[in-house]
Amino acid sequence: MTATSSLEVLVGFVSRLRQEGLPVPAGTTAEVIRAIDEIGLAPPGDVFYALRAVCCTDATQYPVFARVFMDFFRAEAVPVILSVTQQARTWSIKSSGDEASEVAGAEETRLRASGASAIERLRDRDFATLTNKELAEVRALIDSMVWAPAEARSRRQRPALHRGRPDLRRTLRGTVGPEADLMKLEFAERKRRRRPLIFIADVSGSMERYTEMLLYFAHSARGRLGRLEAFVFATHLTRITRQLERRDPSLAIAEVAGSVTDWSSGTRIGDAIASFNQQWSRRVGRGGPVAVVISDGWDRGDPLLLANEMARLHRSVHRVIWLNPLAGRASYAPLTRGMKAALPYVDDFLPVTNFSNLEKVVAVLESISGHTRPVPRVAIRD
Repeated sequence: MTATSSLEVLVGFVSRLRQEGLPVPAGTTAEVIRAIDEIGLAPPGDVFYALRAVCCTDATQYPVFARVFMDFFRAEAVPVILSVTQQARTWSIKSSGDEASEVAGAEETRLRASGASAIERLRDRDFATLTNKELAEVRALIDSMVWAPAEARSRRQRPALHRGRPDLRRTLRGTVGPEADLMKLEFAERKRRRRPLIFIADVSGSMERYTEMLLYFAHSARGRLGRLEAFVFATHLTRITRQLERRDPSLAIAEVAGSVTDWSSGTRIGDAIASFNQQWSRRVGRGGPVAVVISDGWDRGDPLLLANEMARLHRSVHRVIWLNPLAGRASYAPLTRGMKAALPYVDDFLPVTNFSNLEKVVAVLESISGHTRPVPRVAIRD
C-alpha cells in the first residue's frame, strides 16, 4: 500500500466514524496519521488500540468504534490489520516480572456495565483465593475507586475574603493608589494541601499472596495523592517510588519486582523501619505524612529494635496505620512478637484481606484530621 493510498484510507476511516455518530473532534485525522507514523501498520493490535485511543473520548464509544473498524478495513481490504480482534489489554502482576496478559475487550465492557454486581460478588473474597480472571476484576475495581484524600493545613498563607488573620503586608500595599484614603483590611488564611502518604510494604514469603493487590492499591493511590513515597522490605528496605511513577501499573509493578532483590525471603521489620528512620524520614517526612505499614507481623528480628523504631516513626509522622491481611480472620489475635512490639505505636490496626477492607482503609484516609493527632485505636496489655 502506498503512502497516498494509506492517507486516503485513514481520512475515510475518520469520516466513517463521524457518519456512524461518534463525536470525533476536529483535528483527529492529523492525530490518527501521527499515531500510524509512530507505530506503523505492521502490528495489528497496536493499530486498533492506537486509533481507539485517539478517536474515542468515552468507554461507551468502544463497541461502535470496534464495529466500524472491522467493517471499514475489511471493505478497504487492508491485509495487515484484517486479523485484529476486539481485545483490550490488562496486566497481571508477577513477582518474577512476567509480561502483561491480554483479555477480551468484551470483558472490559462487561465489567463497566455490571460494576455493581462485580463489587458485591468480589468485595468479601480473600485476595489469596481469587482466580486470575477475578484478580483482573478486582484490579479494575481498585482503579475505579473514587476517594478524596485528607487535606492538611500548610504553613503557607493565601488571601482570604472575610476570615483568617489580618494580612498587614497586603493591607499596607493597598494604601498606595486612588483608594488610599479608605484603608481596607485584608485577611489571609493557611493553604490546604493533600497530606503526603508513605507506604512501607512487606514483600516477604508470608505476604506474597497479598503483595500484588496492595502494590496495585499503592499505585492507584499515587494517582490520587500526587505526593506518595513507597518502600518495600523483606530483609532490607528498598525505595520503589520511582518505579510507581510509571502510568502503566503492569510495567510499574514488574519493574518493582525486578528491582527488589529480597522478594519472598525472610522478614526483618525492625531493621526495615530503622533504615527508613535513618535514611529517609527527614527526606520524605515533611508535611505531616501518614505512614501505612503493610505486614502480617511475622518478624525474625529483635522485637525491642522494632518497638524502638516504631516509636521513632510514630513521632515523625502524623499518623501510623498498620494493615495486616491476617487481621481479617475471626480467630486472629496479635500475639506474635513483632505485632506485640509494634501495636502500642499504631493509631489504626486494620485488616486488608479483600476489597471491602480496602474500602475501609480509604474511609480512614479520608477521615484523617487536618491538624490533630488521633487517639490510638489499638493498645496491647501485658
